[in-house]
Amino acid sequence: MQGSTIDASDTVLNSSVPPAVTATAAEHHEEHQDFRVFGLMTFLISESLMFGGFFATYLLLRGGAEAWPPEGTEVELLLPAINTIILVSSSFVIHMGDTAVKKNDVKGMRLWYAVTALMGAIFLGGQVYEYLSLGYGLTTNTFSNCFYLLTGFHGLHVFVGLLLILGVLWRSRRQGHYSNIKHTGIEMAEIYWHFVDIIWIVLFTLIYILTLF
Repeated sequence: MQGSTIDASDTVLNSSVPPAVTATAAEHHEEHQDFRVFGLMTFLISESLMFGGFFATYLLLRGGAEAWPPEGTEVELLLPAINTIILVSSSFVIHMGDTAVKKNDVKGMRLWYAVTALMGAIFLGGQVYEYLSLGYGLTTNTFSNCFYLLTGFHGLHVFVGLLLILGVLWRSRRQGHYSNIKHTGIEMAEIYWHFVDIIWIVLFTLIYILTLF
C-alpha cells in the first residue's frame, strides 16, 4: 500500500513538470554549449592574428636579408616533411573520433582520440630530435631566432592540444559523460587540433619550403 502511494506521488510530481520547462532546460544546455564553442573560436581568431603578425615579421626580415637562411643555419627538410604528414594525417584521425561519438560510439571515439594523441606526441618528439640535431641555437643569428621561436611557439600549442585530447579521454571514462547528443568537449578539442594543423602548414611553407628558393 505504501509502495503504491509512493509510485502515485512520483507520477504526480513527474506529470506536474510542464514540457516547456524540460524544453527550456535543453535549450539552456545548448546555449551553454554554443557559448563554449564561441569562446574557443574567439580565442583561436586572436591566436591567428598573433601568428599572422609573427609570419609577417618573418617575411619582412627575410626580405631585408642578403642570405636567408644565413650560411651555417640551413634547415633539413626530410624530418619536418615526415612530421607534417603525421600532423596533417592526425586531423583526419581526430575527425573520425568526432564522427564516432555522433553515432554514439564512445569506445570508437576513445580509440581515434588515443591514436591522435600518439601522433601528436610523435610530432613533438620529432621536433625535439630536430632541435638536438641542428648545429645552431636560438641566438646564433636572426634566422635561428625566428626558427626556434616560431616552431617552439607552435609546439607549445600542439602540447596544449594534446592536453585537451587527454582530457577528453580521461572524462570519457565516466559512463554517459559523452554521447551522440552530448559531445561539445570533443568538438572543441577537434577544432583546436585543426587550428594547430593549419598553422603548421603555413609555418612549414614559410620556414622550410621557401628556404629552397
